[in-house]
Amino acid sequence: MSSENQARRRVRQQGTVRSVSGAKTVVVQVERRVKHPRYDKFISSRNRFMAHDEQGECGVGDLVEIVSCRPLSARKRWRVTGIVRKAVIPGSIEEA
Repeated sequence: MSSENQARRRVRQQGTVRSVSGAKTVVVQVERRVKHPRYDKFISSRNRFMAHDEQGECGVGDLVEIVSCRPLSARKRWRVTGIVRKAVIPGSIEEA
């Protein structure tokens, strides 16, 4: 298997950072809304993933993109590839 085929199979998801648990680990919550095939009702579901943040630049509330990778620890199988949007902290200069 070539490396380009392996890179194509990686799953990418966007989610919100819920907590920073350690120097290089964040917990990312991914929310999905799926329409039920029979009842035509929208169903919400949430998954929480432990992700590796090498630079340690993610904060709580940030919208980040994560990609699947090899197991990095007992529960970490995702890497943070980038921050899509930083969280707005109430009372900060960026808010005004």
